[in-house]
Amino acid sequence: MARKDVKKVVLAYSGGLDTSVILRWLQVTYKCEVVTFTADLGQGEELEPARRKAELAGVKEIFIDDLRETFVRDFVFPMFRANTLYEGQYLLGTSIARPLIAQRQIEIAEATGADAVAHGATGKGNDQVRFELSYYSLKPDITIIAPWREWDLTSRTRLLEFAEAHQIPISRDKRGEAPFSVDANLLHSSSEGKILEDPAIEADEIVYQRTISPESAPDRPTVISIEFAGGDPVAIDGEPLSPAALLTKLNALGKENGIGRLDLVENRFVGMKSRGVYETPGGTILLAAHRAIESITLDREAAHLKDQLMPRYAELIYNGFWFSPERRMLQAAIDASQHSVTGRVRMKLYKGNVTCVGRESPHSLYSMKVVTFEDDQGAYDQFDAQGFIRLNALRLRLGAAAGRRGGAL
Repeated sequence: MARKDVKKVVLAYSGGLDTSVILRWLQVTYKCEVVTFTADLGQGEELEPARRKAELAGVKEIFIDDLRETFVRDFVFPMFRANTLYEGQYLLGTSIARPLIAQRQIEIAEATGADAVAHGATGKGNDQVRFELSYYSLKPDITIIAPWREWDLTSRTRLLEFAEAHQIPISRDKRGEAPFSVDANLLHSSSEGKILEDPAIEADEIVYQRTISPESAPDRPTVISIEFAGGDPVAIDGEPLSPAALLTKLNALGKENGIGRLDLVENRFVGMKSRGVYETPGGTILLAAHRAIESITLDREAAHLKDQLMPRYAELIYNGFWFSPERRMLQAAIDASQHSVTGRVRMKLYKGNVTCVGRESPHSLYSMKVVTFEDDQGAYDQFDAQGFIRLNALRLRLGAAAGRRGGAL
């Protein structure tokens, strides 16, 4: 593939081996100026070393942005309003972070006059798709550089040789072969590859970094209350918290109680199956709590329609279509359903389990007067059920009379 003439490129930069090599490779191969961008999404790592490495590489424009509040408020919470799960299990912790990184890269490119952006995603995974669909949605004429699809540095040995040849400092702990790769942010951690590639083998306990095992969790349950306003959580145990602070606290509570582990074989957008081990302690609690408050505040048909839309919405996020018109359209419908999703739920956390033990709302549709087994004093006329049943049975009776018995079509 012919390489375009690039003057300045914004690189999504972590400071690790891969992106450090990519930084120098861009300078050598494209002979262009590189701007580095490092996002703090709550991955729990010190980011200043990335600045120092970029400075050593001669980078003049270095961006390190704390995006934790933006991440949770504008990306995680909207996704959780839909109770989003990919393939029924995955809470999309990696998927939902990519559009924010891409959005900020494009903003930096426009602010610095860069004519290209670059990422460190490989040609086998989903992230290349997520990044690039987002780039094109936000800046259709942007040039995208994906080094893993261009270079011949196809092994860790080749990467280390390139690093040594170009005086890229690599710490001792990075020279050995990592047993698995990790991606993390405030919502989750994801572990893949190497010792995790065989889905028949149970993941070793060393893989888990954000949760203790359910077996090691306390023998007494932890009970908390979570308050919601318009579909989003706003307080824990009566204490108002910002989005990032609230998720951080839920993560700590989940970790202590062994909540949020998932060993999953999923279907990647590019076509292959992959095995990942995910930890989403706070998100697992939040999903259960949000469904609990919706159970008393959402109309039945609205709730069922949301559940029908959710798999499609989840697939759009997983596949990288966050900025697509169809995702925005679905988001508008989801958000419209959340106006009355306000109230408080009590959640019991115990040895890997999350259970709702109480819920209340000023907008509750639950009526004890109607549902009671005692005398409802005329709130519900049970005789009405007879006509209701007969009307719903009409087509079944007609079918049976015509000889279509036993479920025949």
